[in-house]
Amino acid sequence: MKPFLKWAGGKRWLVQRYPHLFDVNFDRYVEPFIGSGAIFFHLQPDQSIIADVNPALMNVYSSLRRDYRRVLTHLSKHARNHCDAYYYEIRSKIFRSDASRAAQFLYLNRTCWNGLYRENLRGQFNVPRGTKDTVIFDDDDFAAVSEALASAKIITGDFEKVINGVRDGDFVFIDPPYTVKHNGNGFIKYNESIFSWNDQVRLAEAIKSKARSGASFLATNAYHPTVIDLYKRFATVMPVERTSILSGDKSYRGKTQEALILIGSAWKDREVESLLRPAISRWHQSMS
Repeated sequence: MKPFLKWAGGKRWLVQRYPHLFDVNFDRYVEPFIGSGAIFFHLQPDQSIIADVNPALMNVYSSLRRDYRRVLTHLSKHARNHCDAYYYEIRSKIFRSDASRAAQFLYLNRTCWNGLYRENLRGQFNVPRGTKDTVIFDDDDFAAVSEALASAKIITGDFEKVINGVRDGDFVFIDPPYTVKHNGNGFIKYNESIFSWNDQVRLAEAIKSKARSGASFLATNAYHPTVIDLYKRFATVMPVERTSILSGDKSYRGKTQEALILIGSAWKDREVESLLRPAISRWHQSMS
C-alpha cells in the first residue's frame, strides 16, 4: 500500500530495497515521526501509535480516517481548478473545517516542489509550486487509507512523549529530520528550524532510555560522525546507500549514505549485515 503523500526524506525506498528489515514480530507499531507513513502503510499493523509534532499533517491523517469522502470532495475541487494562480491562492488561504484543511494540505503537497513541507517565520506554508499537475491519481484509494488508520492512535506532539510510552513487544520506527552537529549535510537548510542538534541529542537519550524495554527499534539518520557518536555505545549503526535528488545544491545530489540504527530483540538472533548484504549487492550492480 503506497503512501498518499509525497514527502521529502520519505522512506518508500527503504521498504523497496530492504523489505526484510521489516519482517519483525511485534504487538504494536510505534512511529513518532510519521511523515508520509511509508513503513506504516507497508506493514498495516493491527495496533499502532503514529505521531508528529506538525498539527497540519496529523489533521490529514485524522480527517481521512474520520471522513475521507468529505476530504476527497474538497480535493476534487482543487483538481478541477488547478493552475499556477490557483496554487498560490489556495496556499495563502485559511480554511476552517478539518476536512477542507486536510484537502488543502494534500493539494499543496501534490503540486508543490518535491513534496517539501516548509513554513516561514509566521508559520505559513511557503513552498513554491512544483512541476507536477496531477492532484488525484488513478491508484488513489482513500477508503483503504481510512481503513488502515481505523485502529491507529493518532497523536500530535513531541517524539519524547511517544517514545517514553514504548513498552515490551513494540516495534518502533524512528525517522527524524536529519541534522548534524556542524550543519554539514545538504538537507540541513530545510529542517534546521524544526529539528535542531539539541533535538538530535534529546532523541538519542530518549531511545537509549528505552533500549532495555523489550521493544525493538529501527531508526534512520544522517550517516555522519556526530550522529554515529550518539548511538555507537548502545546500538548497531550501519550505513546504507540511496539516491538523493532533493538538494538545490548539485554537490549534494546523487548517491548518498544514510544510517540505520538497530536496537532490541528483533535483531538479537539476526546477523544485521546479512540482512543488508543482498540489497547492497544489488545497489552496486545497478550503479555499475
